[in-house]
Amino acid sequence: MEKKTAFGLHRLCVVLILILSAFPYSKGSWTWLGITALGIPEKMGCANLPLTNKQKDLCKRKPYLLPSIKEGARLGIHECQSQFKNERWNCSTTSERSVFGYELTSGTKESAFIYAVTAAGLVHAVTRSCSAGNMTECSCDTSLQGGGSPSEGWHWGGCSDHIQYGMGFSRKFIDNAVKNISIKGGDALLTMNQHNSEAGRQAIGKMMSTDCRCHGVSGSCAVKTCWKTMSSFERVGRFLKDRYENSIQVLDRSKKKVRRKEKDHRRIAVSKEELIFVNKSPNYCLEDKKLGIAGTRGRECNRTSTGPGGCNLLCCGQGYNTHVVRHVERCECKFVWCCYVRCRRCESITDVHTCK
Repeated sequence: MEKKTAFGLHRLCVVLILILSAFPYSKGSWTWLGITALGIPEKMGCANLPLTNKQKDLCKRKPYLLPSIKEGARLGIHECQSQFKNERWNCSTTSERSVFGYELTSGTKESAFIYAVTAAGLVHAVTRSCSAGNMTECSCDTSLQGGGSPSEGWHWGGCSDHIQYGMGFSRKFIDNAVKNISIKGGDALLTMNQHNSEAGRQAIGKMMSTDCRCHGVSGSCAVKTCWKTMSSFERVGRFLKDRYENSIQVLDRSKKKVRRKEKDHRRIAVSKEELIFVNKSPNYCLEDKKLGIAGTRGRECNRTSTGPGGCNLLCCGQGYNTHVVRHVERCECKFVWCCYVRCRRCESITDVHTCK
């Protein structure tokens, strides 16, 4: 039963490879990320997508949100891989049904990041679609309009991003689908994953910024119109990566309330913006097929770097191999009248280093 728990990124991208495949994991609450694979053909209705019953009902009521759901999944997966591309765990996907493999049920801080960044991706994509006018149900956030500071020469206007709608939809689509599910031994992980999903959503709000446009003669900026806008998702990803680096280990006995594992710090409340985990991470150095850990053997590294991506850290002190690679390409191309392009054939030789 543990594999069918809805803290289910263990099924989340299952359909990245085969969206219509029938398999035991297809009712997981996180299979929605799988729709990044083949897009959403018109003939594919909500009933045919690998979603929970609650998600299918929401999809039927709001089918116009499907493109945003797809974009949210893509954002989360891409940003995870971008932020960890030089780390021992590089957020890689596999051709197996679980896609993210061991990390989806590991309870580690890597799992915490996955849940946070994918929930944030859904908020970002839905909110952006609202602001772009792609949906009739939502548009810009008008709650600020009419306010401002006339004495300072500015007022709220323009199109503020309506993140409350995006956050609300993310909660309904992700968290509500698993709210009433209770699996023996899985309560702590369920609480952890829902907490981290909310932390991802909170990051979108935390990173909101204010943009303004000047009005006045010859650009004097006598008056400014300002609005709230979301940060780029890359910036959100960096923020969550910092949260990952400072994540908090909590007791695995928790059902509802999360408590720090360190006895001396248990009275310190855990903020809803912090990432939490229950299990320590493996070192990811060696391949472990049972856990789905690929290891770092064969990964390309930077011989001169002492930080992430450097051969010493990435290769776990096991050394590295050096390969001489020859590149051949067209160069110094010139247009010759009339009418063709003449290029030289340039060769370059570089050293490529890979972990042993």
